[in-house]
Amino acid sequence: MRASVIQIAVNEDESVEARRRRVAAMVREQAGSDLVVLPELWTTGAFAYEAFGSEAEPLEGPTYEAMAKAASDAGVWLHAGSIPERAPDGPLYNTSLVFSPSGDLAAAYRKIHRFGFDKGEAVLMGAGAELVTVRLPETTLGLSTCYDLRFPELFRGLVDAGAETLVVSAGWPERRRSHWTLLAQARAVENQAFVVACGTAGTHAGVPQAGHSIVVDPWGEVLARAGADEEVLTVEFDPGKVAATREQFPALKDRMLGLQPPRRP
Repeated sequence: MRASVIQIAVNEDESVEARRRRVAAMVREQAGSDLVVLPELWTTGAFAYEAFGSEAEPLEGPTYEAMAKAASDAGVWLHAGSIPERAPDGPLYNTSLVFSPSGDLAAAYRKIHRFGFDKGEAVLMGAGAELVTVRLPETTLGLSTCYDLRFPELFRGLVDAGAETLVVSAGWPERRRSHWTLLAQARAVENQAFVVACGTAGTHAGVPQAGHSIVVDPWGEVLARAGADEEVLTVEFDPGKVAATREQFPALKDRMLGLQPPRRP
C-alpha cells in the first residue's frame, strides 16, 4: 500500500481560496498512491480561531467539492484533513472528510477532543460523539484529529471497531513537537497498528507549526518522517503486518480493563 502525506504550509499571506486550489493540484499529483492524507484545518489554520466563524462552510461546501473532484481525478482514497464545518443547526465542528477514488464521501468525523482549555477551539466548536472507521481494500482506517492523539482510549476504541491504520490529521505546534513524535509511536505500539500522522507547516496566527509528519509501523518503527517545511511524504507499507504483529505478539488478547462494565460491590 502506498500512502502520500501532504504536509501543507498554512501562511497568512495566502487566501483560503488560493490554498484550496493549490492543495487540490497537489492531491492530483499523487495519482498512483492508494491513500493521500491532508492536515487539520488547513484552509484556515488550526490556531486562527478568529477565522473559524467567517471561513466555516457547510459539509458539502467549497472544500468538499474541490477535494471530491481532486480525489476522483487522482483515483485515490483521500483523507482531506478537516474543515471548520457549520452544521445546519448552527454549531461549528472540526470535521474531517474522507473521499473514495470515485469522489464520493466515504466518511465524516467530527473531532471529539477540542483543544484550548476553555478557550479557542474548546469553546468555539462543538464536540463530536462518534468514533469513525473507513474500510479500504487494503486496510481499515481509524480517524482522529490532532488533540485526540493525547487520549489513548479513543484509539483503543477504534481498534475494537476494526481499525488497522490510525490516521491523525493535525495542526500541532512546534513547541510541543517532541510530544507529537512520542505519542504517534506510542499509539502505534500499544494498538499494534500503523499510524499515519499528517501535520501542518508554516505559522497559524503567530503559532509556528511542528511539521514533521510521521508514519509508524505496528512495532513503533518510524517508516518515514518529514521535515519542518511543506513537503509530500510518500511511503509504502504492508497492511498485512498488523495481523502478523498481533499474532506474533498477542498483547491485545491480554487486556483486562475496559472490556466489561465494572462489577458492583
